[in-house]
Amino acid sequence: MLILKTTDKNFDAQFAVLLKRGQMDMDHVSKIVSNIIAEIKVDGNNALKNHIEKFDKWHVENDKALEVCTNAMQKAYEALDDKLKDALNLAYKRIYAYHEKLLPKSWLDFEDNGNVLGQKVTPIDRAGLYIPGGKAAYPSSLLMNAIPAIVAGVKEIVVCTPAPNNELNPLLLAAMHLCGIKKAYKVGGASAIAAMAYGTQSIPKVDVITGPGNIFVATAKKLVFGEVNIDMIAGPSEIGVLADTSADPHFLAIDLLSQAEHDEMASAILITPSLDIAEKTKISVYEWLETLERKAIAEVSIKERGAIIVTRDMDEAVNLMNQIAPEHLEIVTSHPFDLLPKIRHAGAIFMGSYTPEPMGDYIAGPNHTLPTGGTAKFYSPLGVENFLKRSSIISMSKRGIEEIGEACALLAHTEGLGAHEASVRERLKA
Repeated sequence: MLILKTTDKNFDAQFAVLLKRGQMDMDHVSKIVSNIIAEIKVDGNNALKNHIEKFDKWHVENDKALEVCTNAMQKAYEALDDKLKDALNLAYKRIYAYHEKLLPKSWLDFEDNGNVLGQKVTPIDRAGLYIPGGKAAYPSSLLMNAIPAIVAGVKEIVVCTPAPNNELNPLLLAAMHLCGIKKAYKVGGASAIAAMAYGTQSIPKVDVITGPGNIFVATAKKLVFGEVNIDMIAGPSEIGVLADTSADPHFLAIDLLSQAEHDEMASAILITPSLDIAEKTKISVYEWLETLERKAIAEVSIKERGAIIVTRDMDEAVNLMNQIAPEHLEIVTSHPFDLLPKIRHAGAIFMGSYTPEPMGDYIAGPNHTLPTGGTAKFYSPLGVENFLKRSSIISMSKRGIEEIGEACALLAHTEGLGAHEASVRERLKA
């Protein structure tokens, strides 16, 4: 794990490499994904079955076999250890309560002249959730994607998740039961995104698709955007940490590794004005690595995409972190809330020494589906708004159109739109 100093001659070049950490070479998979999408559009379930046999290595006997049985969800939930069941329920309650506070409201504004302007907020009819599998199963992702949709009032939620060798994680099944999922399918990758975007004989077409995935999933979401809405194009997980001399290097090291263990493409970056903290954290990272079950993954991530940056002062550290715009940002300083106004770009911000990033992954309440690769500069975390749409409300009284109609007609005339102008002037004559 490199220690870089902003005073080094080649620092700018090294930092530029870090800023490109989230770039995914979608070009080399676009043709493959485009073909998968085309096959789903034409052949529906038959194409799905072929893709499942190819990628997930099991034979789909009939259309019914694509479905996840709700009885299996219930049995998985009932079989949970009591402590695990309590933890899952606590996470559900906290995530629900947080997202309930995010609900936007419909409103009407009544002007003195009788005009009425407003906004009507309406949930979408059907949401598609993609829950990844592969190297690990993520029941927490099901909670984080389903609960905002539930809070928003979405009528129908469709879940797609890969089932390698026709096997699903029991905890994921239990989470589906807790969320009241009625329609779930054992379909993964770009095939699942295409199926939800266009519909098949078994999987209904949805209005929005949310959830993380690999480069094939991300590319598929990008290609179907416009046919449906999507949450974001998410890449590998990442963490940025700002620390001063009050921070515990032992804590900092395991927090960096908490993201590095996700996959080899994950990135973990510590920025601090303290060379002592930097050196001690680096030592602790390698000590912690020896204890991890996922050491092989984390070691590659730390080597290829990890860095510790030593700055002149904390202001420079904050400036660099804003340029990175990390998915997760920990502020581990003696007075973290003093730095908060200076933070402009981050997906989720974790304040203080006792707020490790995993608290946000599972149980704190805010969503863990976050913008990556610097996209926190223009994307927000997944929330209820991803499952809602807004309609404008306009009502003009006779007096109201008399007051502002002439200006409207003039603007229409200036743009050369005669019917627009006449539509207003006819009212003014009445």
